[in-house]
Amino acid sequence: MQLLVYRLLYPILWIISKLPWRVFYMFSTCVYIFVYHVIRYRKKAVTENLTLVFPEKSKEDISKIRKAFYKHMCDMFLEMVKSISISDKDLLERFKIIDIESLKELEAKNKSIVVLMAHYASYEWATVTQLLIDFPTVGVYKQIKNKYFDQLVHRIRKRYDARLIASYNAMKEITRDKVNGKLCSYAFLSDQSPSLAKATYWTDFMGIKVPTHVGGAILAKRLDMSVAYLQVEKIKRGYYQGKFIPITENAKNCEDFYIVETYLRMVEKQIRKAPEYYLWTHKRWKHRDEEIPKDATIH
Repeated sequence: MQLLVYRLLYPILWIISKLPWRVFYMFSTCVYIFVYHVIRYRKKAVTENLTLVFPEKSKEDISKIRKAFYKHMCDMFLEMVKSISISDKDLLERFKIIDIESLKELEAKNKSIVVLMAHYASYEWATVTQLLIDFPTVGVYKQIKNKYFDQLVHRIRKRYDARLIASYNAMKEITRDKVNGKLCSYAFLSDQSPSLAKATYWTDFMGIKVPTHVGGAILAKRLDMSVAYLQVEKIKRGYYQGKFIPITENAKNCEDFYIVETYLRMVEKQIRKAPEYYLWTHKRWKHRDEEIPKDATIH
């Protein structure tokens, strides 16, 4: 069944990826109309999230942000499809790293680097970084259930000499790299909600007490890596810019959870500035009313 689904969908995705840019974004607009007005994909969850995080905003303001978000979301997910065939030239033009020297300075420390990212603006096209730096890029990701689409994601990454490792296996593989003396840049998307079984650290995110992922920060401290935040902003439709903001050059010597707190405050600042570019379909605050485990750390 997985293979059948893949064989039916992949040709369609490939055709979409080959559309000229103007036609591509016209198609995205059509997808937005269908997703927002017809099937109303997760519209209730998005409205609840926005209302929860921005209680001071009127219904009209919430509606305006919501519509802008859905337009961006359709662009962003189709841009992921565009990654199947996008050229290096187009990628470098549409996702500009404005201060690659900040990351190169961390590379010069002769330590691996943890790059913390958020589900904000564009995270798929951040693979452009591999075309500009010396360290191999490794993405820590959640495996796709359909193994054929999962393999497709790996093939796309290999175009840029990037490597993917499943989140459940990250500790093992990154530790192995350390033992073998392999220097890499490890990318973590760390702003979504962990399962309650992994909810060991609770803190405020957008003013609401929730658990948060700490895996990237823990690995950085344990293996003495540098840490940076990749701040991505949307300049206009189809164009982004990224900036690496160093958090620490010596994670081992940081106070517990300093990295996590610094990272979350940076994400919050971006969300408050332009909320329409955050991924509001995820239930980021779903555990807010859960009882906090006695062995958890609370900030």
